[in-house]
Amino acid sequence: MPKFMDVHSGFVGVTEEQLREAHERDLAIEEGEGVHFERAWLDPESGKVFCLSSGPSKEAVLRVHDKAGHPTAEIYELPIEVE
Repeated sequence: MPKFMDVHSGFVGVTEEQLREAHERDLAIEEGEGVHFERAWLDPESGKVFCLSSGPSKEAVLRVHDKAGHPTAEIYELPIEVE
């Protein structure tokens, strides 16, 4: 299944708990779109949040974020991965 990284802006000063709550909103509705949000990272100084997910399409990931209340226009498919 394709992986995606999306970037959210405007989260300056957000706490770890607030990030967790936003991530949990995604997790609560992800199944309806066939998406799984694996992890989220936050830089509270810059206000950037990064989310790693897998799902059938970019559009499916975007729909989950829209429904969860934190839409983004910046999402990238990750076709190449190395460990």
